[in-house]
Amino acid sequence: MNKIKFGTDGWRAIIGQEYTTDNVARVSIAVANWLNEKYQKPSVVIGHDCRFAGELFAETAAKVLASKGVLVKMSKGFVTTPMVSLGVVKEKTDLGVVITASHNPPSYNGYKLKGNFGGPLLQDDINDIEIRIPEFNSVDYVSISIEDLVNSGRLIYVNLEDIYFTHVKSSFDLNSIRNSKMNFAYDAMFGAGMNAMKKLLPKATFLHCDNNPGFLGVSPEPIHRNLLEFSNLMKEKPIDCGLATDGDADRIGLYNSSGNFIDSHHIILLLIHYLVKYKGLSGKVVTAFSCSVKVAQLCKHYGLDHEIVQIGFKHIAGKMVKEDVLLGGEESGGIATAGHIPERDGIWMGLILFEFMSKSGKSLLA
Repeated sequence: MNKIKFGTDGWRAIIGQEYTTDNVARVSIAVANWLNEKYQKPSVVIGHDCRFAGELFAETAAKVLASKGVLVKMSKGFVTTPMVSLGVVKEKTDLGVVITASHNPPSYNGYKLKGNFGGPLLQDDINDIEIRIPEFNSVDYVSISIEDLVNSGRLIYVNLEDIYFTHVKSSFDLNSIRNSKMNFAYDAMFGAGMNAMKKLLPKATFLHCDNNPGFLGVSPEPIHRNLLEFSNLMKEKPIDCGLATDGDADRIGLYNSSGNFIDSHHIILLLIHYLVKYKGLSGKVVTAFSCSVKVAQLCKHYGLDHEIVQIGFKHIAGKMVKEDVLLGGEESGGIATAGHIPERDGIWMGLILFEFMSKSGKSLLA
């Protein structure tokens, strides 16, 4: 068997080649053994995105974990990665597992791990799990029945979407966004954010909010070359701001009313400006070293501490858990802010900007 390695944000591989139910089971055995060594009565939240066979792989992980004595709380239907991360906190579990390959091509799937603080599992713990991955799968997961696990109480279905909505409604003035004179648009890129945004902002203009695990052959990464149709939509219709998120909705892409792409460097600048000047918040800003020097300049202007860390959001999350961090961000579009979990969340960042525009009447035009 091939050695399974976790990268900057989980394990990813091509479905049917290295990404198989047996290999998902191997990783899940390691996760279960790690949990059992670390906690007396371990528990986990599991969710999956819209990719091919996501439910099958999530159920495989659930069967293996439950068979090893781990209490499993699982989403019924696809969810965003931030919904799983928030679910870990709200359900008070020890770990989160997300079956997703994020922004990778449609032929891929993956396995992300979330810590009990609601963000990417820290590197030392990932290393600890990785060395426990067995060479072969030893669990007969095919013979394990999901129905039996539910009946025995070893698997509980939870509505992670509702948990997320409750958190959103307590954090944003949704009515100001919904009743705004401004028009907003959302491109889900056929990803897991589609249902949530339809419910949160039902009057918005939507694109690629249908189930299509093939993503029309385009990687669900919210960068301009993958969003040309969305850009054209922005130019053709009277839309003030357009939000796009990736396959598991933890990364953000943004367009102004002219259909021009706003890169993540400028999104970070916009968020800092709004959170400090209009919301009166403060705290450290933590960014990956690939971010623009303009971030440091704006932090100096507002008197904020600024720290640069290596690439990989888990390094930012580690700072957010231990310190008073206002914002953490990467140039890839992964951004987190205070008042939420230490996790990238494209929908959350979009709502912050929509709320700012709705309340201030300001556009994103330079």
